[in-house]
Amino acid sequence: IPDRSRKFHSRPTPLTGGIGTFIALMLSGKLYIDLNNLNGYLPEFTYYLMVSSLPLLLLFLIDDYRGLKVIHRLLIQVVASFFMIYTTGIQLESFGNLFGSGNIDLGMLSIPITIFCVVGIMNAFNMIDGVNGLCAGCAMISLLLIGFHSGFIYDSMLVLIIGSMIGFLIFNLRIFGKKRGVFLGDSGSNLIGFWVAWSAIYCSQNAIYNTEPITMIWFVAIPLLDCIGLIFARLKKGISISSAGRDHIHHKLMNRYSPEQTLVIILIVSLITGLVGIFVNNIYSSWVSTYVFIIYAACYYLYAYYKPTKNKI
Repeated sequence: IPDRSRKFHSRPTPLTGGIGTFIALMLSGKLYIDLNNLNGYLPEFTYYLMVSSLPLLLLFLIDDYRGLKVIHRLLIQVVASFFMIYTTGIQLESFGNLFGSGNIDLGMLSIPITIFCVVGIMNAFNMIDGVNGLCAGCAMISLLLIGFHSGFIYDSMLVLIIGSMIGFLIFNLRIFGKKRGVFLGDSGSNLIGFWVAWSAIYCSQNAIYNTEPITMIWFVAIPLLDCIGLIFARLKKGISISSAGRDHIHHKLMNRYSPEQTLVIILIVSLITGLVGIFVNNIYSSWVSTYVFIIYAACYYLYAYYKPTKNKI
């Protein structure tokens, strides 16, 4: 329901996009099993990602309809992340040669840093869900970049996720009419962020895919930079991080462009950003990619937050 605080749409719209996306993922997973004669089994990573997604979805549905405290939201995200680590053994064990001085192995910090990164990406995609198609669109671009760069695109999980999100986007963008609309809600945006985060971690830590962790940062750059910038900006102003506001990058763009134009601009920038990350990493090295990303982030924040003052004569 529109409230002019967080929800600026013009008519009541169901927050069932997450449910639809998850059901589509389950059905396509069953079809994948049948077509490939897998005797009822999915690859371990795919299976546990689906299993952990269900309670995550259900608990955030409560947040959509009744509201949860920030601490409870964080607890849900942390528990879901730990479940994936516990069941699959997949975690961030190394940041790679991030600064040119050798691989940065995480050792005992591996699990807490993994959870921190997953929760961070989940919240980044949740926060950028302010324009129809933006969260799912950014996620699809991230997953396609992850998939094609690493070769993971041929894995069942990525194909299933992308397919389920295409179905959601058809209704979120109201392709079949303005009355046939649906939103992701917190349940859907957190679910999508969870999928993107674990796909990135899985590929960056698996020798088969030979993908550097810093390259994954390029693939989620826009949601991540928006989230980090917003946190620091609100802390500086003494505003609660979780409070409603129109200080996201998409809100700033909508001061000059329509929502549809804003969507296209951000998706194109997201795609170009990811391709730049691939180019720098392939032509040079991961540590060069790190420093180029720092420069890119600085340019982003100058555009998003710097307002030149006019000198009065």
